[in-house]
Amino acid sequence: MKQIFILSLTITILLTTACRNNTAISVGKDNTSNFDTTALRKMIEEKNKQFARAHVLRDTAFLNNIFTQNARVLAPNSEMISGRSAIAAINLAYVNYGIDEAHIETTKLYGSGDYLINEGNYMMRYGKGSTVDKGKFIYIWKKVGSDWKLDSDIWNSSTPANQAK
Repeated sequence: MKQIFILSLTITILLTTACRNNTAISVGKDNTSNFDTTALRKMIEEKNKQFARAHVLRDTAFLNNIFTQNARVLAPNSEMISGRSAIAAINLAYVNYGIDEAHIETTKLYGSGDYLINEGNYMMRYGKGSTVDKGKFIYIWKKVGSDWKLDSDIWNSSTPANQAK
């Protein structure tokens, strides 16, 4: 009986240890992975700058092309939007608000294989009254061929609805 208990305990410890050693990496901190973490972070930050700039320039061609074919947008106060053509319609609506300023800041970047998770903060000034919105986001980037494209775009405001200005 004692041997079965010790064997069970040993197997449990081995399984627990094995489960903790997953393949996810923290980009920018793990130099032993197959990812070039410095280059990936730099590339994602550049894509974020281009994404923000495209909103100000009303460059819907860029905005539509940065998404994968089956991407999803999970915008605040709306249903999930799926597919590039549906996303094109929402991109047009957003740029028509008249976004005058947009900034995207990465606070965390991690992933493995063909996916990167990009967490961060955003700031946007838009509309006739120059409304300022600040919030947080999660972008899921997917490797498509040799490029990285947005597969999911999730964001929400940190500004209380009655104080947005």
